[in-house]
Amino acid sequence: MVFTVMQLIGGIILSVGWIPQIVQIIKTKSVADLSLKSYLLMLLGILLMEAYAVQLAAQGVGLAFLITNSLSLAVVSMVVLLILRYRTRSK
Repeated sequence: MVFTVMQLIGGIILSVGWIPQIVQIIKTKSVADLSLKSYLLMLLGILLMEAYAVQLAAQGVGLAFLITNSLSLAVVSMVVLLILRYRTRSK
């Protein structure tokens, strides 16, 4: 139980850590210094872990991992979408 709580807290902290980047992009409408390749690789890694998290949750374990990984997937997807949106506009 303690490790599940630690997983949830750690995963939430890691996911919430992306929010300042999202706010900064929206505020400045600039993604000039962000690497799309890096974020796409990160997104791919999270997607692969998401498949594993779904399998664990289907077996009745790893629900905390699924929740926190899904949150990370959502926020990193948002960064990628914002990069695509604002890179296209600036060209």
